[in-house]
Amino acid sequence: MAIPMQDTDAALQARIDALTRDLEEARAQQTATTGVLKVISRSAFDLQPVLDTLTQSATTLCNATQGIIFLRDGDVFRAQVAAGAGPELVKHLHANPLKAGRGAVASRVALSGTVEQIPDVLADPEYALPALRRFTDTRAVLGVPLLRDGRIEGIFVLGRNEPGPFTERQVELVQTFADQAVIAIGNVRLFEEVHARTGDLSEALRQQTATADVLKAISRSTFDLKTVLDKLTESAATLCNAQYGLIFLRDGDAFLARASFPSDEDRLRASADYPRRPGRGSVASRVAHSGAVEQIPDISADPEYDLPDKYWFFGSARAVLGAPLLRDGRVEGIFVLGRFEPGAFTQRQVELVQTFADQAVIAIENVRLFEEVQARTREVTEALQQQTATADVLKVISRSAFDLKTVLHTLTASATLLCDATQGNINIRHGDVFCAESAVGADPALLEFLKDHPMKAGRGSVTARVALSGRTEQIPDLLTDREFSIPGLQQVTKARALLGVPLLRDGRVEGVFVLTRPEPGLFTERQVELVQTFADQAVIAIENVRLFEQVRERTHDLQEALEYQTATGDVLKVISRSIFDLQPVLDTLVATATRLCAAVVGHLAIRKGDAYRYVATLAADPAWDSAVRGRAFFPGRGTMAGRALLDGRVVQCDDLAADPEYDMPEAVALGKLRTVVAVPMLREGAPIGVITLGRQHVERFTERQIALLRTFADQAVIAIENVRLFEQVQAKTRELSQSLDDLRSAQDRLIQSEKLASLGQLTAGIAHEIKNPLNFVNNFADLARELLDELKAAIGEAGGSLSEGTRAEIDELAGMITSNLEKVAQHGRRADSIVKNMLMHSREGGGERRCVDLNAVVEESLNLAYHGARAEKQGFNITLSKELDPAVGKIDIYPQEFTRVLLNLISNGFYAAHRKKSDGGGPGFEPALGVSTRALPDHVEIRIRDNGTGISDAVKAKMFNPFFTTKPAGEGTGLGLSLSHDIIVKQHGGTIDVETKLGEYTEFIIALPRAGAPAAEAGGRS
Repeated sequence: MAIPMQDTDAALQARIDALTRDLEEARAQQTATTGVLKVISRSAFDLQPVLDTLTQSATTLCNATQGIIFLRDGDVFRAQVAAGAGPELVKHLHANPLKAGRGAVASRVALSGTVEQIPDVLADPEYALPALRRFTDTRAVLGVPLLRDGRIEGIFVLGRNEPGPFTERQVELVQTFADQAVIAIGNVRLFEEVHARTGDLSEALRQQTATADVLKAISRSTFDLKTVLDKLTESAATLCNAQYGLIFLRDGDAFLARASFPSDEDRLRASADYPRRPGRGSVASRVAHSGAVEQIPDISADPEYDLPDKYWFFGSARAVLGAPLLRDGRVEGIFVLGRFEPGAFTQRQVELVQTFADQAVIAIENVRLFEEVQARTREVTEALQQQTATADVLKVISRSAFDLKTVLHTLTASATLLCDATQGNINIRHGDVFCAESAVGADPALLEFLKDHPMKAGRGSVTARVALSGRTEQIPDLLTDREFSIPGLQQVTKARALLGVPLLRDGRVEGVFVLTRPEPGLFTERQVELVQTFADQAVIAIENVRLFEQVRERTHDLQEALEYQTATGDVLKVISRSIFDLQPVLDTLVATATRLCAAVVGHLAIRKGDAYRYVATLAADPAWDSAVRGRAFFPGRGTMAGRALLDGRVVQCDDLAADPEYDMPEAVALGKLRTVVAVPMLREGAPIGVITLGRQHVERFTERQIALLRTFADQAVIAIENVRLFEQVQAKTRELSQSLDDLRSAQDRLIQSEKLASLGQLTAGIAHEIKNPLNFVNNFADLARELLDELKAAIGEAGGSLSEGTRAEIDELAGMITSNLEKVAQHGRRADSIVKNMLMHSREGGGERRCVDLNAVVEESLNLAYHGARAEKQGFNITLSKELDPAVGKIDIYPQEFTRVLLNLISNGFYAAHRKKSDGGGPGFEPALGVSTRALPDHVEIRIRDNGTGISDAVKAKMFNPFFTTKPAGEGTGLGLSLSHDIIVKQHGGTIDVETKLGEYTEFIIALPRAGAPAAEAGGRS
């Protein structure tokens, strides 16, 4: 049956249109992805434009009506971006955050952590958000998780007004956009962390500056308490964003204001009429009652607060903070800060006020000591000397705030001098031991002994006892102390009396201040108190230096993080600008990583087949660079890159020269490498490459540097994946082009089939037209032969009147006519056979298609051919052999047509074998024919082999052509093999081949697909 040309063209055009749409869709997706990456690179620290672009792009490309991105907020997910949603829907989403569950697609994603779809919310029994139907007509929804380190950071949701699932391509596109959203969120998070650390650093620096100013005020106004308190009040109010500050000092059972900010002497004098006493009516009263820090975030909402407005210094406050000035557990004063806006003070602000309160206590204590010195005339000289020394120490502290060695030496020297000691040292904690950091008056032998014998907590020395008890310890006489047990110390020191004072910070012994004398005896209480004061100042100095070191370290960390962030941004720019050119990205990654990690050699290798090759290198030595670039290697223990790939994790070698497994000696000899780190590039947990950095000296790479390398490795994977996706798009484009070419070829085949069908119809018409005159020829030949017989009989009856010559001539002519008529009849019968075969050849097929037992069909055909040959020729005999594979089973074919093929091929085999025997096949030759079947994975095979004359190459080339035959005239039409070829190839979609050797054998090989011919349906008719 011919296929209409217009239908074929329409189907082909529809296919071309579909392929064109697919190509345009792929290009649109690629363009959108590129646009999103540009937005990410331009808005690295502004998340909203990135999320808006991602949502709008996904909504447009996936033919959705709405797009929403939810971000995690604790245990719920809040809508951050909504594209295509009306104001009422946006308001509803903001007011109703989602939790993990089954009631909505976003809830299901939060519960499972995987992609979820609801093809039709109206038909989903678990869908539990009917309220949304008031704001949206969405029927189909898709949810994709935003995953970061296996944790759901958000959910990407698309909605459509028509029911039905989203396609696999659309799901993959939304997953790509979700990954880009995670990258953008990570970038913003890093930026905010850097920004927060910068704020913390600035605040710490401001606090440190204020503390230094206060210490300067204390050192310069040692006995002017008012100045010190005013400075403390001003600094605390400024740093804590308070509008006013007050310091109350104890006066009997009450507390009076003694310093204020802003300074107002008239109000301070008037405040004597309004003392604060322990109670709950004000923040100062509460501190006086509890002895602890108190806050009132909003006095207008505090039911216990009852301080009248006339008691206020600077108008009505809302938020107030009070901190006690404690001395020996007793509240000596109260530090108060106030704000005009309600709200609690932060913990850091509270700690800062407590620090200032402690400094106020120190200032008050200094003044008290000074006043006691003045009150005691006998102690004036000594107290003055001690106070002068203390002032000198404070000056050193204020001038050398961050030079701890100078401060400790000054404290040691001053304490040694003022306490009539001959030797003094300060031991600082290092883990569990205490090492001498400053020593005055000690000879070299003692210094060496202290260096080699750090002290631990115990009872064997005065330092050990202080470390154990956490309080001041004395040894009046070293020679009579039974617990002293430091061998060798008595031989290097002349000390008899020892004093140890702890350097306490938050109740922990951070160091021990030690003084010694050559004479036995106790140090006086005043001397102990002086050393304790110096110890407190030493703690302040140590803390100042520690804070300074923290500030400097954080500044360095901040600068390093900023540099890393800038480098990461530059790499992302290169990725966005060279999204389809991988080499510039890899070169930039290697160069940036090498520079930021202080390395001299950098390599990046990616997988090429089963091996890995270095595709980007950076080395100062050109010889080493050329030796490595393009070099292939495999995962293994012989190289650091190989180990990282083998283990799938970061590996680092401190010194290649000492690594017994390392088998690349040229790295040490030529590259002069010592310390090497290798970071694998992982995609879905599998390594696809590795980044290697090397140094020419032994120095480990830091955790921060390794984290940076991990980031660069991830970016390299992203770049490689981008190129891979681009190449996939290119390959898909080529595949679509190939499909188009295949369609065109199919069209050509269809046209050719139409031509062949037309030719078959023409052949059938010609055969029908020839058959009628051929019948007349055959009939008239038979009739003429009968008439000739009658003529010969009539002549025989009248033979007496004819001469012998005439009779002989008539007989000769009659014989010639009879012979001619027999030839006419013979050729007529051959022509009739040709016409019948032409009609058979012109048919497209016949019979019913069904599943049959192939082995049974083959065996039946062999029996039919054998018995037919024996019936046709007397004495016919041939040896038959069968090898039928039981696994062949049933197959879908046209049994009638296929039996015709088998009979034809078997009969040809019989003919060839007997012809060889009749031609003298040699002594002992017996005709034989074998048939075998075999089951293969996707088709079955039938082989028919005879031991006949074989086929020459010239005949083999034309044997399947219609009307070609090698049999004598009258024995074959030349259409049998042609018909067999059409039945196997065209009707059944199989193949028919021949293997032969002239004079030895011929073997026909038929292969049939198990599914049957693709042109017809099983069980139908052809």
